[in-house]
Amino acid sequence: MSTEQHVTAHAGFAYGVIGADLHVFGDGTPVYLLHNWRPAPAADPDWLRELPSRMLNARFEVVPFTGREAELAELRAWRDEGPRLAVRWTHAPGGQGKTRLAARFAEETQGTGWRVITAVHGPGSVQPPPGSEDVTVDGHAGVLLVVDYADRWPLTHLTWLLRNAVLHRPGVRTRVLLLARTADAWPAVRSAFRNIEAATSSRLLAELPDTARMYGAARAAFAERYGLPPAPGPPPPPYGLTLALHMAALVDVDATASGRRPPTDLAGLTVYLLDREHLHWATLHARGGPHATPPPAMNRAVFAAALTGTLDRPTASAVVAGLGTGHSPGRVLDDHAYCYPAAEPGRGTVLEPLYPDRLAEDFLALTLPGHDADYPAMAWAPEITARLLGPHAGRAVTFLAAAAQRWPHVGPRHLYPRLAYAPRLALAAGSAALSALAALDDIPLALLAAIEDEFPAGGHVELNAGMAALTRRVVAELLARDGSPRARAAGYYHLSTRLLNAGLDDEALNAARRSVDAARELDDVPELAASLGRLGDCLTHNGRPSEALRATEEAAALLQPLTEAAPARHEPQYAGLLSDLARRLAAVGRHREALVASESATARWRRLAAADPSHTQGLAAALQALGGHLNNHRRWDEGLAATRESTSLRLALAEGNMAAHEPHLVSGLVTLAASLAALGEQEMSLKAARQAVESLRALARVDPVAYEPGLAAALMDLGVSLNEAGLHAEGLDTTAESVAVRRRLHRTNPDAHARDLANVLSNLSHLLLEAGRPNEALAAAGEGVQLLDPLHTDTPEIHRADLAKCVSLQAVCLVATGRHKAGLVMAVRAVRLYEAAWQAAPERHGFDLARVLRHLGLLLADSGHDAEALGVWENALALAYGHLIPPAYASFTAELRGDLDAIRARTR
Repeated sequence: MSTEQHVTAHAGFAYGVIGADLHVFGDGTPVYLLHNWRPAPAADPDWLRELPSRMLNARFEVVPFTGREAELAELRAWRDEGPRLAVRWTHAPGGQGKTRLAARFAEETQGTGWRVITAVHGPGSVQPPPGSEDVTVDGHAGVLLVVDYADRWPLTHLTWLLRNAVLHRPGVRTRVLLLARTADAWPAVRSAFRNIEAATSSRLLAELPDTARMYGAARAAFAERYGLPPAPGPPPPPYGLTLALHMAALVDVDATASGRRPPTDLAGLTVYLLDREHLHWATLHARGGPHATPPPAMNRAVFAAALTGTLDRPTASAVVAGLGTGHSPGRVLDDHAYCYPAAEPGRGTVLEPLYPDRLAEDFLALTLPGHDADYPAMAWAPEITARLLGPHAGRAVTFLAAAAQRWPHVGPRHLYPRLAYAPRLALAAGSAALSALAALDDIPLALLAAIEDEFPAGGHVELNAGMAALTRRVVAELLARDGSPRARAAGYYHLSTRLLNAGLDDEALNAARRSVDAARELDDVPELAASLGRLGDCLTHNGRPSEALRATEEAAALLQPLTEAAPARHEPQYAGLLSDLARRLAAVGRHREALVASESATARWRRLAAADPSHTQGLAAALQALGGHLNNHRRWDEGLAATRESTSLRLALAEGNMAAHEPHLVSGLVTLAASLAALGEQEMSLKAARQAVESLRALARVDPVAYEPGLAAALMDLGVSLNEAGLHAEGLDTTAESVAVRRRLHRTNPDAHARDLANVLSNLSHLLLEAGRPNEALAAAGEGVQLLDPLHTDTPEIHRADLAKCVSLQAVCLVATGRHKAGLVMAVRAVRLYEAAWQAAPERHGFDLARVLRHLGLLLADSGHDAEALGVWENALALAYGHLIPPAYASFTAELRGDLDAIRARTR
């Protein structure tokens, strides 16, 4: 079957793909570009020798793949085994051989019949050429997507990429290989991948163990390009870095060919190669002709390209116009492109930088004044750096930080002063740049602190990983200078917040524990209460609700007497702790106490907001939580009133900043939908639930760590509402989606999500039963029971009601699949579990117990045990009359009375 697509541009540009999605910004520029992987282009040896650095560019694969056989075999196994979709993050310092390994793997994979695609980050000024790229997967054994520099992509852009349809063809084996310098961004990226149900793994590329073989292979390959015999060269230098070995081999061969003595150290190798760049510029200039830009002008252009990276021609013209070359920007760009042609001809880009990246970083360092290497620094370089650092911060800061790791003058003389003057540049540079800055040994603490002062108070999905890395460094530096209990308590408290935002839950918990330990050494109750409250947050994120409750209870008990004595000083902190305490109490099934704590918190926030409108947000949050707790106690009218008041307050707050308040409004919609459903307002409830899910989907795409749990809960509630509205198929699909989200969360953190997964599985089981699919329903209920049984054994007071629900559904499913006796056994177990839950919280579980008693009675009656069924139903009816029944289930009592009348008539 042939595929044809016509792409036309009118007064702009156009780009198309066949067999995949195209994600673009509002102005039409692509977020990323997809290309079919192509093998290394054949390069003229004479052209390569003109600039020896060209032979170091992995794109030309001058050196055959050598020395990574074990890692290549591991990639083959990853490709061929495991689930349909898998993602791997491969990281190592620049020059370690990631790109070469990926290229060899891509070539092999394409040879086995797979479609191999590369993704290039596309925002900003670089525009694609008109045309289409055919990435259809029909007839291919699988799909491999390779993403280089993945740590430099904004998280949201990676998330969009991974939603691309080309990765989600049913039955098509798919692998995504991400290449990066560090693993700092991986936890957040891995969380984003939960959206696509991918198996995830990471791999650090270690230094090469067999450097002699690598060096020998590189030297032989370079000698071939120079037309030299493959004579044995000197022993390999003591470098473990692949690029360093290649540089040493290249310089040795080039020096041999020209009769020079090669340098013996890494700095000397770099200088040698850069000297060859200068020689090439001088040679072109001396020849005259069309590409005769003088070397000083070319030097400035190459320096600028190292800072900016490739640009479209109009932007590049503006950059070159500001370099002070004395020549027209058009001529300089043309001559620069002759020396350094675009990696992808036809895209219309210019200012291709030096490759490999490490050489560009070293070129920046050596051109900037302050070093003692035998290489001419340029007086104009600091001014150009200052001019380009702002508009091109993403690349410039990252490359200068990498250069500063090897060249001690770059940071103190050039990068740090610029960032001290404008610390927000570090944030504009992105998460990878923040991580690179945090790794610099000589960066001043004052500068790190100034950058950190620019961090947003809460999390930022694109920056969380870098902010966590930089805060980790700041706290370590501060505590090395001042290890007092107060400094440790404050430092670890702050660090735990950033780590939580970055999805580093285990590390955050460790930091929170350290904060508490330090705070206990102080005679400062508010400080200890704050640290205990944060410990409760971290324990909750790690699936330890009982421990989280104990920490929060201790915090509230410590702060209560101080609040009563000095409410003006301590009331906000105490009110916040009471709100947290209510959530923690509800999480362990202590709902009566949770309601008391929530009512107290709301009253305190109401007083605070009346005195100071800045506390309105606290009041809105407390009212929403109170609505949920009132619903748990079947006080639906009051719950609805609290939720509506909360929504009204938040809408007023959102008038000034909707983006900041949207998550809170969405959370309120979830509670509002539950209240309306319980009051029988089905249409309004369904509308609110749909709106909540739609908004949470958008939020979870941006920040899955923060919003996926809420999305899963909202999907579960919407599934129930849809089913009750008669939209059974949609309700079932929505509940299945909730199960899929919960499964992803559970795989990442089983302790935190086992209970929630079991609960939505029980809902799925119920809907599958109603859809006439009892075997699938039984499997879902059975899985829920398996998840909850060990939890119930450890903490029965928390999990008995959830387990009872799953067991009761398992009983119904067993009967529906013809296993009547087994169903009767499970029904008895469900009654016993609900009886225990009812004794602990009769107002909450009376209706549940009545419901399972009715089912047990039906099973007994069907088995001919009418007298026993009669007794069970009488107990159920007494419970039904003695407890609040949701209006939506008002028919239950009438149906139960009908059952009783029938059995009584039969037993007379």
